[in-house]
Amino acid sequence: MSKAIAPVLLLCGLLLAGAASAQTPAVDQRQADQRARINQGVASDELTRREAVHLRAEQAHIRQQEREAKADGVVTRRERRQLQRELDRSSAHIYEQKHDTQQRR
Repeated sequence: MSKAIAPVLLLCGLLLAGAASAQTPAVDQRQADQRARINQGVASDELTRREAVHLRAEQAHIRQQEREAKADGVVTRRERRQLQRELDRSSAHIYEQKHDTQQRR
């Protein structure tokens, strides 16, 4: 009976390992933080409507890239690095837009 259980346990372990490697908690947290920064910028009139729309579109593009990276069940180191770079750029864009001289009217 234990011989029959071993392959099942092995299969379960492999499935769990595959699922874990497709997780991106650091990316998810950064996306949530950036979404909050954009919303705060809109609430405080630091961002115009046009700026907010552009920044949200940029966030949507990053989410799409993340979905594509996860599509095969594994997010490689290269894909994670690319997502982090995109988030770095997006963070810089949020900062620039929040600190420019334009204000919402």
